[in-house]
Amino acid sequence: MAKQKYYVVWVGHKPGIYTSWPECKEQVDGRKDAKYKSFSSKAEAEKAYREGWTKHWGQGAAAKQTAAAPSQAEIDYDSISVDVGTRGNPGPIEYRGVYTKTGEVLFSHGPIPNGTNNLGEFLAIVHSLAYLKNKGSSQTVYSDSRTALKWVREKKVATTLERNEATKEVWDLVDRALAWLQNNSYDNKVLKWETEKWGEIKADYGRK
Repeated sequence: MAKQKYYVVWVGHKPGIYTSWPECKEQVDGRKDAKYKSFSSKAEAEKAYREGWTKHWGQGAAAKQTAAAPSQAEIDYDSISVDVGTRGNPGPIEYRGVYTKTGEVLFSHGPIPNGTNNLGEFLAIVHSLAYLKNKGSSQTVYSDSRTALKWVREKKVATTLERNEATKEVWDLVDRALAWLQNNSYDNKVLKWETEKWGEIKADYGRK
């Protein structure tokens, strides 16, 4: 069972503490100045809300309101953000890409019967690159998976998921994605979504 998270919104449409990502997302969508972060316990969230965003939102407790401080201004909102929804790892997976600025779903795939979170992230990134290449777009792609980003850079995956009849669908997709990477070039930036600074990625399924 997924562990309960608590989402503190310091700056948003309605500041407060929320118990699900969709509720939090509703408060911060469309707010470029939004300040929010997830916590693993209600007590932590309540304490952080009382203390204010300057102590918790940013790179460590020493975050300051200066031009050099990490802020959501760093985010390229004219981009695609991807994420995976899982029911166990390995287990059924699905993924989607959304327009970072609005959260509009641009594409989605799944559920795929058997896969892993990292394979799903990898597929989502490559799907984004193919989608953007087809559009002739140089937009940035964000993923919160360091592993998947590494696989895309290296054009190979390193997973313990066995190839068998039960995993055939995900492996067929992975093989196709790897072939695409080998045969196509792209100018798009593929970047890590900094969850600790910016909150959950815009494509998040809210299943954590």
